Amino acid sequence: MPDHDPPPNRTARNRLADAASPYLLQHKDNPVAWWEWGPEAFAEARAGNRPVLLSIGYAACHWCHVMAHESFEDAATAELMNELFVNIKVDREERPEVDQIYMAALQHLGVQGGWPLTMFLDTEGNPFWGGTYFPKEARYGQPAFRDVLATMARAYHTDTARVANNREAILQRLAHRARPAGQVTIGLAELDDVAGRILTIMDPVNGGLKGAPKFPNTPYLELVWRAWERTGKERFLKAFLHALERMSEGGIYDHIGGGYARYSVDDRWLVPHFEKMLYDNAQILELLGLAYSATGDTLFRERAGETVGWLLREMVTDEGAFAASLDADSEGHEGRFYVWTLKQLLEALGPADAEVFARAYDISPHGNWEGVSIPNRLARGVDDQAGQADDQADRYDEPRLAALRAKLLTIREKRVRPGRDDKVLADWNGLMIAALTDAGQRFDHPEWIAAAAHAFRFIAESMTIGDRLGHSWRAGRLVAPGLSSDYAAMARAALALFQATGDPAYRERAVAWMTALDRHHAHEDGGWYLTADDAEGLILRPDATTDEAVTNPNAIAARNLARLAVVTGDGSYRSRLDRHFDGLLPRIAPALFGHAGLLNALDTRLRAPEIVIVGRDGAEADALAAVAGRAPRVDATILRVGDGAALPADHPARAKAAEASVPTAFVCAGATCSLPVTDPARLGALLVDKPGEKSA
Repeated sequence: MPDHDPPPNRTARNRLADAASPYLLQHKDNPVAWWEWGPEAFAEARAGNRPVLLSIGYAACHWCHVMAHESFEDAATAELMNELFVNIKVDREERPEVDQIYMAALQHLGVQGGWPLTMFLDTEGNPFWGGTYFPKEARYGQPAFRDVLATMARAYHTDTARVANNREAILQRLAHRARPAGQVTIGLAELDDVAGRILTIMDPVNGGLKGAPKFPNTPYLELVWRAWERTGKERFLKAFLHALERMSEGGIYDHIGGGYARYSVDDRWLVPHFEKMLYDNAQILELLGLAYSATGDTLFRERAGETVGWLLREMVTDEGAFAASLDADSEGHEGRFYVWTLKQLLEALGPADAEVFARAYDISPHGNWEGVSIPNRLARGVDDQAGQADDQADRYDEPRLAALRAKLLTIREKRVRPGRDDKVLADWNGLMIAALTDAGQRFDHPEWIAAAAHAFRFIAESMTIGDRLGHSWRAGRLVAPGLSSDYAAMARAALALFQATGDPAYRERAVAWMTALDRHHAHEDGGWYLTADDAEGLILRPDATTDEAVTNPNAIAARNLARLAVVTGDGSYRSRLDRHFDGLLPRIAPALFGHAGLLNALDTRLRAPEIVIVGRDGAEADALAAVAGRAPRVDATILRVGDGAALPADHPARAKAAEASVPTAFVCAGATCSLPVTDPARLGALLVDKPGEKSA
């Protein structure tokens, strides 16, 4: 216990009952006197001269639940927390700007980040120490949580010099921003070099990055895909497809109900951390579309269709938008909803069908994980221990297996379901709306585009105040103002829907949101701050440019600018994009591997194709547009015009387009365009042509 008598805590009551966040509501009955993040909590800390304990997590976080059960639901631990600290609980998905600041602080202390995030702050919000999960009792070299509480309170009150030094060191490192020391040039050659180096850390057997845990890491995979687009070198395509195939056959994929879990705890993609996040599935869905467009492999088409099936079945809110996540746990156990035993299969399917399904999906008498089995098809295409290919799966009756999966899904629906975090996040919804729209075009599913448009409509109508977006909505309550990630992702969604439908209202909405982003988030050195200029004051405005689980908003917004320059004919967007990179490239040059998203955006600026289709109406023009929408190209922008005169005066296709007497397409990049193309098959061939050495 600390060597002082803290002032009495006369406000020890939990204040989370009125929260909108499902994660915060999970903690409303804790004996901990939780506050929501806000100035009132810090005023309470100053009044009592008590440090702040900040706990950040999210509804689908397994270890957040473990720590809550062990410590936050424990009366003795809660009494100590309430005596020594003002305790603030934050949902990282509702307040990502708060999470970003304090996660960076933890990493600057030399501690590996993760959730739950446990930080100790002074009364002004400055961090002086932190960690992640702490056990209730000391074990495996970790101190007991109550020992941590007592030590931090003692340090705050009796070791003020050390605390102050820690705080200043952390803040200096947080506030430090690289300044351009000269011109930094990153071009296509540098992009190819980074992609080549990524190949050296990829797993040649299991796909993805080497080691465990294994995350999808979609920005890296996209960077490798783009290298194939640029060079035509098959090693890039093979690495991309291998990673996507292995994770799509592994246990990280829900073979019964569709959708991908957040990551795999092993190096084979077998054992997932069972929570399902909206953003992961959005980013993977886009990659599945690219993979199918390039190969025609039915695996990628099936996984895309099944993932969208999961999305529309389980993640649509009453308002038509998309919920944030599904929990990993049900009935107090991680993954219980998703795993099977051989006995359960026999009861559900009968002996003959159970044998077929068990062989195909690795359901064994003793299980493949903790006595139960995670369905997977990793045996397909992988050499067995004797070094011979196991091609048994190729002989399975796939229609029969599909029927059995449907039967098991019906049975599984009767189990106790994992919790669903049903708040609507503008940024994650924007990612999914764009991905769903893209998939609707690639796989010829107009109903997917309609579902995307429905979700978009809710956010545009219910999460927007004037031209300003909010960030999180639940139960009629909007958390505002929005973050740069919200503007970037929703503008991207608007541009995707404009491309798919031709409705100019979507383009106008994208323009309005990107204008608001610049007005309220612009960074003096290029890029955008995460928080708005009129948002609640924090100890600093986060402006990180590195990717996390989601591609950094600076990268998404940059890609929007490139597309807006095409669809509006306004070159000022391209100029704004160049200023963006002029400011950011010197900052990211020393650590390119952490900025795959921005490197992908730079690739879009340098060579993303623009497909001009002259002729708005008619079957011939529609056929050209359909081929363009299925092209295996990232960020290809389709621009449909009635005649060449509708193009800007300086457009490289204007003169040729003016001569077109039938529906015609032009593929443009930079200042050059292809010859006129009237045959859809010829357009398709033109869009898949690659330079470079095909065998390299």
